[in-house]
Amino acid sequence: MFDLSALAAAIAAHGPVVRVVIAAHDGSSPREVGASMLVWKDGQSGTIGGGALEFEAAAKARAMHPGTERRVERVALGPSLGQCCGGAVTLWSEVYTAVPEAVAGVVARGVGEMPLAVKRVLAAARGQGVRPAPGLVAGWLVEPVMEAERQVWVWGAGHVGRALVSVLAPLPGIAVTWVDVGPERFPEGVPEGVTVVPASDPALVADHAPVGAEHLVLTFSHALDLELCHRLLNRGFKSCGLIGSATKWGRFRSRLRALGHDAAEIGRIRCPIGDPSLGKHPQAIAIGVVAEMLRAPAVKVGEKRA
Repeated sequence: MFDLSALAAAIAAHGPVVRVVIAAHDGSSPREVGASMLVWKDGQSGTIGGGALEFEAAAKARAMHPGTERRVERVALGPSLGQCCGGAVTLWSEVYTAVPEAVAGVVARGVGEMPLAVKRVLAAARGQGVRPAPGLVAGWLVEPVMEAERQVWVWGAGHVGRALVSVLAPLPGIAVTWVDVGPERFPEGVPEGVTVVPASDPALVADHAPVGAEHLVLTFSHALDLELCHRLLNRGFKSCGLIGSATKWGRFRSRLRALGHDAAEIGRIRCPIGDPSLGKHPQAIAIGVVAEMLRAPAVKVGEKRA
């Protein structure tokens, strides 16, 4: 998917930027169609799979200049680069000095008059809200604009909260909202795209969280953790995870029942979270929690209670 905000930020910081996209592939490929990277004079971001393919593509991208026609190249990974993937990829490289215009959430570009097949794709996006898969359509590259498909709220900016946000922030399609009791709780360098919410009473913020959000509760206070779980159960959520031991969760279950929640509702909260076999280092916890989230994206959204 086309990340317009990342492109805009790269252009603002570095000037002309070349965006390299895997537009198609035959057989095995290091990344999927639509994977992309941004390349500028002395740096790059994103990845099309690393290794020799990415190295060569980045070098060719840096040789392109504003006004250069886009470059479309089919690369056989074995014969050309000595890679063992056994397939071939089509790379679409294009210089940008400004962010392209999207039509109904779709960016389409190519040479000459727009083909009828591409017009039909755009018409479906406008009229029916159909987002196309990225790829080549009649020689044009068609890509949906990247949108956050998952809203993840991280409650707490301690060691584990910071590790979690550092793992979540680079992932495509995830928008992170980070809440704690004051601005001093957050690091100086917050990852790009993360919304920071300092709130003296985070529990009040929970009353206004989207009911389709996924929550990770890991504040410095067990009392605040409990209040957040209580408020989120009242509010509704897509998923909710709570950091803690089995003993902590046993006490929380009892207290949540006393607050009027039934066993089925309380059971929707996951505790403990992550993979205990990875250990208790903050980064290890973060890796386990995010892996758990990525394996189970389709969790039923909870209904808001009256």
